[in-house]
Amino acid sequence: MAHGKAAPASGPRGARPGQRPPLLALLLLLLAGLGQVRPHPQCLDFKPPFRPPQPLDFCAQYSDFGCCDAERDRALMERYYSISGRLAQPVYAACASHLQDLLCQECSPYAAHLYDAEDPSTPLRTVAGLCQEYCEQMWQKCRSMFRYLSTDKELLVLENNMAKFCRYLSLDDVDYCFPRLLVNQNLNQNLGLVTADSEGCLQLCLVEVANGLRNPVAMVHANDGTHRFFIAEQVGLVWTYLPDRSRLEKPFLNISEAVLTSPWEGDERGFLGIVFHPKFKFNGKVYVYYSVEVHFEERIRISEFRISPDDMNTLDHSSERIILEVDEPASNHNGGELLFGDDGYLYIFTGDGGMAGDPFGTFGNAQNKSTLLGKVLRINVDNNDRGPLYRIPPDNPFVTDPKARPEVYAYGVRNMWRCSFDRGEPYTKEGKGRLFCGDVGQNKFEEVDIIEKGKNYGWRAREGFSCYDKKLCTNSSLDDVLPIYAYPHKMGKSVIGGYVYRGCESPNLNGLYIFGDFMSGRLMSLKEKHSTGEWQYTEICMGTGQTCVFPGLINNYYQYIISFAEDEAGELYFMSTGVPSATAPNGVVYKIVDTSRRAPPGKCRVEPLSVKVKSRLIKFVPKEKLIVKTPTQRPKLRTTTKAPRRGRPTSETPRATTPDWVEQILNLLRNQNRVQVTSRTPTTKPPKSRKGGKSGERRGQRRKNKPPSTLSPPQLVNGAVRLMNRQARGRDRGRVEIYINGEWGTVCDDLWNSKAAAVVCRQLGFPYVVRATKRAEFGEGRSLQILLDDVECTGQEKNLLECTHADISKNNCSHKEDAGVICSHEEVIN
Repeated sequence: MAHGKAAPASGPRGARPGQRPPLLALLLLLLAGLGQVRPHPQCLDFKPPFRPPQPLDFCAQYSDFGCCDAERDRALMERYYSISGRLAQPVYAACASHLQDLLCQECSPYAAHLYDAEDPSTPLRTVAGLCQEYCEQMWQKCRSMFRYLSTDKELLVLENNMAKFCRYLSLDDVDYCFPRLLVNQNLNQNLGLVTADSEGCLQLCLVEVANGLRNPVAMVHANDGTHRFFIAEQVGLVWTYLPDRSRLEKPFLNISEAVLTSPWEGDERGFLGIVFHPKFKFNGKVYVYYSVEVHFEERIRISEFRISPDDMNTLDHSSERIILEVDEPASNHNGGELLFGDDGYLYIFTGDGGMAGDPFGTFGNAQNKSTLLGKVLRINVDNNDRGPLYRIPPDNPFVTDPKARPEVYAYGVRNMWRCSFDRGEPYTKEGKGRLFCGDVGQNKFEEVDIIEKGKNYGWRAREGFSCYDKKLCTNSSLDDVLPIYAYPHKMGKSVIGGYVYRGCESPNLNGLYIFGDFMSGRLMSLKEKHSTGEWQYTEICMGTGQTCVFPGLINNYYQYIISFAEDEAGELYFMSTGVPSATAPNGVVYKIVDTSRRAPPGKCRVEPLSVKVKSRLIKFVPKEKLIVKTPTQRPKLRTTTKAPRRGRPTSETPRATTPDWVEQILNLLRNQNRVQVTSRTPTTKPPKSRKGGKSGERRGQRRKNKPPSTLSPPQLVNGAVRLMNRQARGRDRGRVEIYINGEWGTVCDDLWNSKAAAVVCRQLGFPYVVRATKRAEFGEGRSLQILLDDVECTGQEKNLLECTHADISKNNCSHKEDAGVICSHEEVIN
């Protein structure tokens, strides 16, 4: 055969296989009519093509890339023998190779196009779409073959009319007809490789996995075979999700009363990290990292919890043991990552203490090995049920240095946000154990580092590759390690470390380090060039054209990227939000998908262990949509005097249950002017100043105002509220204090009720009110003025100032009547 392995040398009749007509001449004629087409490889199961794990015997031309595995290849061969055995000898001799070609189009990377599988308005073709010239030649000698090849009655009644027969077998999109697509350069160049635009930006797609989350800061798995995943919110709740994406109504962990955070956009404090012990399946231990206030001092706390003996989807909240606490001199640069390495030790990543420029001490906290701030720490938490809560690994690099803390594993870091261990190449395990981190920069550069034992990563002497403190930078004893990559603030201002992809489902991404930026919303990637050891940068864009036109895929995301994650199988995810506030329920979790090539069917199948569920399940409902730009050019009208094509329903109205992606395909296809599917104009150039838009828009819809800084404190506005429990800040309960015209004051409890309390609770990020309190239940605010009295609300106002109330500072009460609230993240039934 001209483009594959020949049909079996002897058929059922023992006859010689048919001689192929000279396809080359036909193909050369067809080339003249080729136009530009944007490839969209797709199989009949609506999924991307793949590389078969073993060569195909019958449809050998698709052994490198296509839509058939060995099982399907054998089935097509059996069908070939079945049909050819029914053909007359002259027909078999002339048509056997055509029969094989037509059957093997099920294995083509473009099978969905050839069989009209992407168009639900027509039934699935029984024969691949044919080019006019090829069909006319084949009709001359092989038309009787179609009686056994097709069950389409409409086609069979046209057997004796060549024009109508070939018109019926033609495709609207002639670029995809057989055999023209075999020589179409646009369809075949780079086939099976990650799609990239003209500027080299990799085009990937997304699957929505979870939504409605309040600043999802982490997603982890238990590595216990259940394939559950656990998503942590900044407010201090962790939720359990099952493999089908349904969520358990009861939280896995709820320490929101202890976690220190606020509703203000950009507040870096809160619940920051969670990790399961490598032997969780046996010891049930989980470790968390969160901000806390103790005696008016802010700290970071690392605690250990155990799984509840009564519920495998809930931690025993009474089991908390504080492993480590570190004082925080400022409210930013809190670090927040927890990881277990292959060595079984717990790695803790702390920030430099906050403010700007690490101003603490002579050289800053990061360069001072006697403090735990600005460090990567490594401790041993195994066998800690008795004795010390943790031990120092004997090979920690500074255990013999009397001026250093023995927990220190590496130093000179500013504020590493999201680190990960490389699982290693699936077969060779190359790269396994490398520790990647994104370290947030100061004024000019963001950087990505590979962390090694005992190394100095330069801060505050260096920021990226550039000197920050010139005096320290020129010190010959610095001996710092340079990042593998750094980028300027015109590309982004807050790096979010990611993962080296080692999953199964998107083999083309293997070895690609994928990370992002919180402020600019960029998705980025690095690929190591093994010959030089250098890391090459490529930006990631959302797929355009038909790249993401597959069931369940989308091509847009909220701008503020918060974190990245791996599931138990190694697939890659990221979390982002449209409103970067710890209490705004705008967070979404996305799975990253490459549609250029998938793994062979069945290779990535997992069988999760059963999970005993005691809580009510909340079914996942996706909310995000594929963004489709409607074509601006009207399709050309077709004459109705031609021979009919394949039958299409014309009087039937569209079914209301048609999925969104199907409706979008109908709009996308059937015209030569391909529409664009995109969330932004992909570019590898620095982003221009933001224009137009609102908080919460998708990536690429730039905001007019500068996004909230992660360094500057938020500006108070009239109507802001806080809770005070006696003289300490309250978490979910306390005396209500309101900010008006530059000062804080209290609210009198005259007319105070649950509707007014609901306004306060919702303003602070709590969806439920437990109780409106009176008579200064949480203490008297004697040092403040009484600013509001006679407050009456409907419960729907944004703040108390929108409710009816007496004039500001006008009241007829005392502080013995200070109003308060008790709020909750969960509904409380009295």
